[in-house]
Amino acid sequence: MTPPQGRPGRWRSLWQEWGSPVLVALLVTQFGATAVRVDGASMLPGLRHGEELVVPKVEGWAHRAGLGTYARGDVVVFKPPRSAAAEWTREYRGVTLPWAYRPYLVKRVVGLPGDRIQVRGGTVLVNGQPLPEPRTQAYWDASCHDTASPLANTPAVTVPAGAYFVMGDNRSEGGSLDSRVFGPVDTADIAGRAVASVWPLTVPGHAQPPCDGQAHPERRVQLSGPAHWNPRLLPGD
Repeated sequence: MTPPQGRPGRWRSLWQEWGSPVLVALLVTQFGATAVRVDGASMLPGLRHGEELVVPKVEGWAHRAGLGTYARGDVVVFKPPRSAAAEWTREYRGVTLPWAYRPYLVKRVVGLPGDRIQVRGGTVLVNGQPLPEPRTQAYWDASCHDTASPLANTPAVTVPAGAYFVMGDNRSEGGSLDSRVFGPVDTADIAGRAVASVWPLTVPGHAQPPCDGQAHPERRVQLSGPAHWNPRLLPGD
């Protein structure tokens, strides 16, 4: 007859059945990767509304701990500064919440710590030199590149240590509310760098922005052309 299992055996069994899987799940969710959905048209043409991005969490944790930095051109997922009152919201996918929160945003890094950033006539200047953005520049020059509004002509800002100047790829008037509005973003507020787009699997070849300056432009983007494979790594512009 097998003797009854003692307390150490019971704990070992519980760990194997419950503790170990839970620990693995926590490690994956906290230090693995997460999926973030692009909401809106502020990243056209680089990213479209509804795309799902993969964000490795471990890199974000490392950067917040002072290990490594983000690079110019990186697509980052972050929360706007707490001082940006206009960015707080109670809406979540059509549902009104009883509390306000800072939603995660998706933008591109254009300014690193110590950089002097200015926008003049719709052109981003980094330390006095135009930022090379061939795809973004060509796309908006062919439609409605904003060159005259206040956000297309901003005063110079020096990015403080431990922060980044971020902007959306959408350069139409009012197309993106970003560091031109709420200032540089602290590393502590950046969840991580988006490394790939994994959904949808196919998209129409061309997305034409509405260029009307109205709210929710993503609802009026006109899609055309043959569909092509969409999943891809996310390099800079």
